[in-house]
Amino acid sequence: MTSRKPDEQLARNSRLRLVRPRSLATTARRAVADRRTRPAPRPPEGTPPRGELARQARQVLADAVRVARWAAADRGTVTASGSARERAAAALGLTPEQIRTAWDRARLAGLVEIHGDTVRPGWRLRAWDRDDSAALRGWVALLDAWSLAHPAPQDAEPAAVAEVVEAVPQVLSLLQLSAGPVLVPALLDLLQQRVAELREQRCEVPYAADAEPAANGAPRRGAAETGGDAPDPDALPRLLDWALEGLASVGALTLGPGQATLTPLGNWAVWVKLEQICVAAQSPAGHIEQSAEDMLRGCVRLTPGPARAEYRAWLAARPVGKAVAELLTVARGDDALLRGLAFEALRVVGAAAEAEVRAAAEEPSLRPYALLWLAEHDGADPDEAADVLTREEATWLWVDTAAAVVDHGESDLLVRHLETAVQGTVPALLNEVREVGHPRTVQVLVALAAAHPDPALAKAVRRAAFQVHTGGS
Repeated sequence: MTSRKPDEQLARNSRLRLVRPRSLATTARRAVADRRTRPAPRPPEGTPPRGELARQARQVLADAVRVARWAAADRGTVTASGSARERAAAALGLTPEQIRTAWDRARLAGLVEIHGDTVRPGWRLRAWDRDDSAALRGWVALLDAWSLAHPAPQDAEPAAVAEVVEAVPQVLSLLQLSAGPVLVPALLDLLQQRVAELREQRCEVPYAADAEPAANGAPRRGAAETGGDAPDPDALPRLLDWALEGLASVGALTLGPGQATLTPLGNWAVWVKLEQICVAAQSPAGHIEQSAEDMLRGCVRLTPGPARAEYRAWLAARPVGKAVAELLTVARGDDALLRGLAFEALRVVGAAAEAEVRAAAEEPSLRPYALLWLAEHDGADPDEAADVLTREEATWLWVDTAAAVVDHGESDLLVRHLETAVQGTVPALLNEVREVGHPRTVQVLVALAAAHPDPALAKAVRRAAFQVHTGGS
């Protein structure tokens, strides 16, 4: 490099620090004007304060927390039978049956992480006493898994059980909208309607079990021809009782003579889920039913606030594990901007994505993003999170983000991106960029050379691109 101009130019600046992918992704999307987000919705009148709701959640899961802490200290699983269960019962003053129930709830609420035969405290357990969000999220996770915490009758048809579980959100919505006790016959009527709708959506038309001729002389199709037995008319009332008992067992509602009422905690949880549906319906882009890739592409032109609303809506419509896996699949693709946006969406997921993100940190292409995510999750200041990256990782992320700008941004953004590198001088940056081995290095350098107004600097960048392309030094 013969010109000193790049060094002289950068010498006038202080040591430059890496800008977080969040800010860079936002820069690449800046062509769209800001959109105002909806004001924060208020819960229904009479809903207890968040601290009181958290206290109720902690009360429901009190035994589960005790068992989880005992198991985490003992580092062993509390199985359905065996010495661990007996030792836990003796140590905690509970019956073996109470231990079994509490252990199941601890797992369903995400209080423990099980690695083989080893138990570790989950993030919710570590933050249980000081973080109301941890308590509320743990309880909502238990509510979502109520059918596992309270197994269905053994003689119930699995298909009928699945239909009832799928229809329960509508039952809960009726209870929430009624703002008081609802008679069981009214709940049963709603359940029957919803199950009928589900069967109609699957084109399951009920037929008589016999094969008598129809009015036109053609034989009727029996249950054997439709792929299963005719529905048991007595199944739904019994399964409704099971569902109400299960929801009551996790603290979502109370049961009285022939009626059910949501608890304050259950009322709040149903309102939150209904609000999430409203967010999905009113989201700026409306990608709730799209794949993760299509959803993220739809968010490229959104500013951060509306984009986060879109992420929340999309996540609320699917199981967390499936959503996280789909986002990471997109992050492994070729589009660098989608990679950054995928980790932005994972920030909305929060601690539930920690295990998967920690595993992704072992993949070279995802490692810088994952390390930044983990640093922020562990409480690091977002402006200082980049300190967890090695020089090589920071350089790789600089190239990856530049590739996102090349694909989706404007030339002036790429020029400004030069100032976000960790290296103090352009020669130092180019030397390390050549060594980092990013697959888009040549394209990034060529685009930067074409966009930069300084002829001497552009020449140096073109030379570096040629060296990477030919394998020279």
